Amino acid sequence: MPGQADHQAHFDEVIARHDRIEPRDWMPDAYRRTLVRQIAQHAHSEIIGMQPEGNWISRAPSLRRKAILLAKVQDEAGHGLYLYSAAETLGVSRDDLVAMLLSGKQKYSSIFNYPTLSYADVGTIGWLVDGAAICNQVPLCRTSYGPYGRAMIRICKEESFHQRQGYELLMTMMRGTPEQRDMVQESVNRFWWPSLMMFGPPDESSPNTERSMAWGIKRNSNDDLRQKFVDMTVPQAQALGVSLPDPSLTWNADRGQHDFGQPDWDELFAVIRGDGPCNTQRLAHRRRAHEDGAWVREAASAFAAQEEPGHG
Repeated sequence: MPGQADHQAHFDEVIARHDRIEPRDWMPDAYRRTLVRQIAQHAHSEIIGMQPEGNWISRAPSLRRKAILLAKVQDEAGHGLYLYSAAETLGVSRDDLVAMLLSGKQKYSSIFNYPTLSYADVGTIGWLVDGAAICNQVPLCRTSYGPYGRAMIRICKEESFHQRQGYELLMTMMRGTPEQRDMVQESVNRFWWPSLMMFGPPDESSPNTERSMAWGIKRNSNDDLRQKFVDMTVPQAQALGVSLPDPSLTWNADRGQHDFGQPDWDELFAVIRGDGPCNTQRLAHRRRAHEDGAWVREAASAFAAQEEPGHG
């Protein structure tokens, strides 16, 4: 029978050749814990992320815009379910993950603790927030854990569509009245810096990045992804006709990349601690929805028990 050292050696070989670890494969406990934390946080983010845009479904300016927004929020629910399912392959239960979210023991993306104050925010979230998510998530299609990587393939396809939807909405508004253009610019001013924070703290302040990259869970560092996002977004902003609220943003010909200012990292850590503008509101809404849905879960469990072979 292979021992611990043999299992570890095989695991290391799989990681070294950039292959996949599957649920029944041996894996170090720390690798499993890291995956549970990351996938659960990702799943929670998709579910909590339904709230900021869902805020505008009943106030969308047309039936077409309402249908688009409904479809997007529905996609986000699906993404959360894919990811909870991927986490369950690691031996954790969805009920336990949700309980840890509601108790504050697990986190979700900082970006969803900011309010959506105007309808332009629906487009800005699609363009900037989903754009940042795409930069973050496309490399995860090649993550070392099989179920996570396969879930990300479909999620990234849908996120890419969401980003184009958001960009199209902003482009339409920028072709509208001066008030609409001002609304877009004001929205971009509010969401630019929180979007840069989505990639996490600077590499030197990120406690998990080095190990996650060594294991192939992450393929790029926080700072590399942030740079990629800025370089991708600047020409899109120019095409839209909006300015990005960073006086330090300039093209660096020597590096072939943009130089840009740093977000307020104290603000990011405050939001992570639970002191953001909407932390309390978001979790209270999620707790209420969970409690209101208890009867559905109980009914489904009772029905499933009746369907078991030999019941009755």
